[in-house]
Amino acid sequence: MGNVPQTIGPIDACEALGRVEVKLIELLDNLSPDDWNRPTLVQAWRVRHIAGHLLDTALRKLSMVRDGFFAQGPASNSPEDVREFVDRLNAEGAAVYGSLSRQAQTSLIRVVSPQYCDWHRTLDPNAPALFPVSWAGESVSAQWFDTARELTERWHHQEQIRMAVGQASLMTRELYHPVLDCFLRVLPFTYRDVPAEPGASMVVRVDGECGGDWRLWRDAAGWRMVERGPEPPQATVTIPEAIAWRLFTKGISRDVAEPMIQCEGDRDLASHLFRAIAIVG
Repeated sequence: MGNVPQTIGPIDACEALGRVEVKLIELLDNLSPDDWNRPTLVQAWRVRHIAGHLLDTALRKLSMVRDGFFAQGPASNSPEDVREFVDRLNAEGAAVYGSLSRQAQTSLIRVVSPQYCDWHRTLDPNAPALFPVSWAGESVSAQWFDTARELTERWHHQEQIRMAVGQASLMTRELYHPVLDCFLRVLPFTYRDVPAEPGASMVVRVDGECGGDWRLWRDAAGWRMVERGPEPPQATVTIPEAIAWRLFTKGISRDVAEPMIQCEGDRDLASHLFRAIAIVG
């Protein structure tokens, strides 16, 4: 048993989540009227729509999970029905809150954001979350994973706003590393149908001060993320930190990203990484 790699541990995302929310309010406070209407990486969404989406999703999380109020739900728990439901709610929320002024939106976020962060801090990280992390293929998720998933949502949407308006990135070790750590948890699900002998492994390296190495390892039951494994791995993929988050959120095409990504070893094994999507929709 000593040769069996240990599964990667949980993520403590609460502190980073609170800091990302503080940064959001500071960012919105300093946007100009022109900034508010600038286009973003998200097709058909301008800055005001992304900000509205962040307000909407925080309110919905508090309403449904904290308060237990469900006005509607998906037709079933199938991935397709959940995706359709989430996409529809997101479009509706962005349309409604995206029609508000920057001042009105920011005043609401000032009220909602502290409640949202304080509520996450009260949760038992090891208890089952009400909503599983579906993009990781889970039907039941620990609360720490759901909170980390929320961090990735808040971080990457704020980063989209920052890119659109030319403001400094949130790529600091404190804030971006746990986002990457959460995103990489999608790999066992992405690779679920990729055949390999037990003991095979692949390292994904995010290059930069916020990054690190993550190892995907195959055992008899399937692929899982582990702390370390046998050397050398069958493949090592190196992704610049500047594009890593975009790769997992459909913010960059494979044609654009691939020339910037280095692969050593089994290129066929590594190629499945481009199917990894760590968002719903």
